[in-house]
Amino acid sequence: MPLQEKKKLLVVDDERNVADTLAAIFAVHGYECRVAYSAEEALQIVVQWAPALAIIDVILPAMSGIDLAILLGAEHPSIQVLLMSGQFLTGTKLQEAAKHGHSFEILAKPVPVPEMLAAAAQRLAPPLQQH
Repeated sequence: MPLQEKKKLLVVDDERNVADTLAAIFAVHGYECRVAYSAEEALQIVVQWAPALAIIDVILPAMSGIDLAILLGAEHPSIQVLLMSGQFLTGTKLQEAAKHGHSFEILAKPVPVPEMLAAAAQRLAPPLQQH
């Protein structure tokens, strides 16, 4: 039986300790991880290394995580996105995105590790086959 390929995961958060810790947790659970500390850095990584999932903080310098998620969806539709935020202003940003036809689930920081792992696994699970 062939070894299962590790799922590629990109963590995007300008708080380095949060990004590095999340990447370490996912690596321990069998994911191949990379970290970006800004949306711009994430876009550079995605061009050369296509992750299956991007976990993105909503509040980032320059470009917001929601704008990054929309851009990834348009340019790299195969990348699943999971957003997280500890900021109150996130609701307003979600409403603005919804006006333009974009819908996102956001996990509230700090996200318990089991919840984060479950959310990632759910995003990466193959779709159910209909008979």
